[in-house]
Amino acid sequence: MTNVIPDCLDDLLIQRSVTTVWKGDWNTVPWSKSFKVVRNLRQRIFRATKTGDLKKVKQLQKLMLRSTSNILTSVRRVTQVNQGKNTPGVDKVLVKTPAERSKLVNELVSYTPWRARPVKRVYIPKRNGKMRPLGIPTIKDRCMQAIVKNALEPFWEAKFEGISYGFRPGRSCHDAIARIFNLARSGGKKRWILDADIKGAYDNIDHDFLIKRIGKYQFPAMELIKQWLKAGVMEEGRYQDTVSGMPQGGVISPLLANIALHGMERVLGVKHKKRGDTIGPRAVIRYADDFVVFCETEKDARKSQWKLEKMLTERGLELSAEKTRIVHITKGFDFLGFNIRQYETPKSSRSGYKLLITPSKESQKQIRKRLKEEWTKLVGAPAGAVIKRLNPVIRGWGNYFRIGVSKRVFTKLDDYQFKRQVRYANYRHPKKPWYWKKEKYWGRVEGRNANWVFQDKEKGKHMTKFSWIPIQRHVMVKKDASPDDPTLREYWQARTRKSRKLLQSKGMRYRLFTQQKGTCPICGQPLENLDETGQEELHVHHVQARKNGGTNQLSNLRLVHLYCHQQVHNGKNKASGEAR
Repeated sequence: MTNVIPDCLDDLLIQRSVTTVWKGDWNTVPWSKSFKVVRNLRQRIFRATKTGDLKKVKQLQKLMLRSTSNILTSVRRVTQVNQGKNTPGVDKVLVKTPAERSKLVNELVSYTPWRARPVKRVYIPKRNGKMRPLGIPTIKDRCMQAIVKNALEPFWEAKFEGISYGFRPGRSCHDAIARIFNLARSGGKKRWILDADIKGAYDNIDHDFLIKRIGKYQFPAMELIKQWLKAGVMEEGRYQDTVSGMPQGGVISPLLANIALHGMERVLGVKHKKRGDTIGPRAVIRYADDFVVFCETEKDARKSQWKLEKMLTERGLELSAEKTRIVHITKGFDFLGFNIRQYETPKSSRSGYKLLITPSKESQKQIRKRLKEEWTKLVGAPAGAVIKRLNPVIRGWGNYFRIGVSKRVFTKLDDYQFKRQVRYANYRHPKKPWYWKKEKYWGRVEGRNANWVFQDKEKGKHMTKFSWIPIQRHVMVKKDASPDDPTLREYWQARTRKSRKLLQSKGMRYRLFTQQKGTCPICGQPLENLDETGQEELHVHHVQARKNGGTNQLSNLRLVHLYCHQQVHNGKNKASGEAR
């Protein structure tokens, strides 16, 4: 049967026959090969963009959009890895079983006339007490967005400015803070800061501007992007058109936002030396819709604000009057949860000032509020349940702020935790004497120089202290480095192996992680950060099953992704020589 191409799409839309059927089984997908195919295609698109061969870029993008490997990996990320995998769209459909995933792949492989569904409007609370609107596309639309993203993202990764850190592969909040550290160090000339925030960036981006910017390079799936932008919103059963903005919740939305905001350095006239150092009186760092501009004078900071306001107006955006201000570095400013400020130290530093990057007061307020809420909910629960619930909260917050000057804050939080522990013990056992409570709930832990560690002694569990988390400086990503750059393969492999989440522990998983060089032996992908929108759970796999005489020695263990582990135990994947 001949290919059927709908009128709503250009010469692309995934020119495959309507009778095409994927004959594979989800439990037999060779993930290592699939991820390799997608990675190689992304790198070829990146390389062709760098050389300026737009004709080849378009051919490779079409190839990516037709790729079954791209479809498979996109379905895996949307239905198994991403945080929203259990949140349905307006069609109320979720995909949870291997059979359903196989069916979805078949629909995506053979589905030619695509029509985007409206997004479901939901609201989540913001830190300031207001509600943030999210738009949740259907599972099918999310999968198609992931497919299109793999074709579009490497092209723009080759063009994006190095000062952009939000929602980009291989980049994080910590990279942005490390960049700010280099600019804000004492002795620098750029001491006036434009601390800015874009008002409702996702809700107000001008569709015409975005379509024109992407369409300029003849992206093959341009019509699909137009559909997602114009899909509309369903809220409480009522439909509303979308005349501007994009759903904050779509897989492709952060990429589209970065494309719309690209160009700040050009507008401000910022240039760089070959090694990445900034040339000129200004420097800018952006994370999504939050950004700061470093200037040498207050007058130049105001001029920079005027230039950026003009740039944003062209995109249908404006700066938030509430959150935008110009401040001297000695007064400090907050960015991504940290406070950045120079303090006067005339006797201990040559310049007379010292830069400190610490958890902001608002961040400290939020974690105290979170801890209080958790303790209140768990007031009648056994100590083991309290420890299990709070340890991930403590580690998560501490690991985020460990790159700054956080020891004093960590100690204060431990004092706050101790007070909550005492209240818990007094509530649980109001008639017991203090020495009895101390003996039941507190004690020493092997390897820790601390006497008052909250514990469940019967189960051998203890609560982590904030102060146990070591301060570890973050090594900033190279200025223009991208995982899609094939010339930087060794650089990214080495960077991936230095994962902080597992390296903070010296237990069995750490040793397996190191032994495997941070790679899953089944799919060949990094064990951590499989996708920037979610982290797949990790399992320990026994090469020789325990029921067959297998032991818990390291030589018989492998650290693998949850869904790779399930595939192995379905008996249909013997990758890397793994036995059942």
